Amino acid sequence: MTRPSWAPEGIDLDRPSASRVYDYFVGGMHNFEIDRELAQMIEKFTPNVAETMRANRDLLRRCVRVLTDAGIDQFLDLGSGIPTVGNVHEVAQARNPRARVVYVDIDPVAVAHSQAILDGNPLATVVHADMAQPDSILNDPEVKRLLDFERPIAVLLLGVLHFVPDEADPAGAVAKLLEVCAPGSYVAITHATADGQPAEVLEAQKLSGRTSTEIVLRGHDEIAAYFGDWTLLEPGLVQLPLWRPENPDEVVEAPERSGAYGGLARKD
Repeated sequence: MTRPSWAPEGIDLDRPSASRVYDYFVGGMHNFEIDRELAQMIEKFTPNVAETMRANRDLLRRCVRVLTDAGIDQFLDLGSGIPTVGNVHEVAQARNPRARVVYVDIDPVAVAHSQAILDGNPLATVVHADMAQPDSILNDPEVKRLLDFERPIAVLLLGVLHFVPDEADPAGAVAKLLEVCAPGSYVAITHATADGQPAEVLEAQKLSGRTSTEIVLRGHDEIAAYFGDWTLLEPGLVQLPLWRPENPDEVVEAPERSGAYGGLARKD
C-alpha cells in the first residue's frame, strides 16, 4: 500500500484505527480499506451508527458557526479524533482566519494523523492527552501557546464523555476544565444515551465492553449535570438533530434514533 502524505511513518496501515473508522462514517477521506471493512462489520450490529456519527459531526459544525458568530476565536476540542471533513479549525477559520484551535486526543494514531494534516497551520495544533486528566491538558505548552483562558473560550466535548468510565470521574474533569474558563466562555457537550433506544441497540452497546473504548450510556439528567451552573442556551439539551437544525422541516421523524443528546452552555 502506498502511504499517503497524511499518514505519517510509524502508523500501522495494516490494522484498523477507531479514528479512521469514525472518519469513514462521517464521509472523510482519511481511512483505508481495512478501516472500511471494520466499519461495515459494526454497521451489521448497529445499523444507525453512521447516522449517529454524522448527526454528531453536523452538530459540531452548527455549534462552531454559532460560537464564531458570537465572537469566540479560540477553541479547545477534546476527544477530537482526526480533524478532517469540516472539523473545528476549518469551520472556525473560514469565518475568522485568526481563530485558534487546539485538538486533544488520547489515541496516538489520531494524534499522528492530526499532526500531518495540521502541518503548516500555525493557529491549529494537536495534543496527545487524556481528557480525564485536565491538569496535563491545561499545563501543556501547546495549549498555553495558543489559548488564553483569561479570555472567553469554547470547550468542545463532543462524543467523548461516553468513553470515560465513572471511576475516572468525568464530572470532576469537566468541572476542572470549566472552572478555569473566563466569563463569556462556552461549553458544548454531546453524549450517547440509552434513553429511547431499542433493545437491539442496547445489546450492541455491550459489545463495546470487549474493546479498549467501552461506551458508557448515560441519561438526560446525568448528562445535563456536566454543564454545572452554566446557562444552557436554547433549545437546551436535546437529541442531536433537534439542536438548531439548519432546515427544521428536514428533521428526521425519529430524532431519538441519533442515540445521543447535545447542548451548548455559556458561563455568565
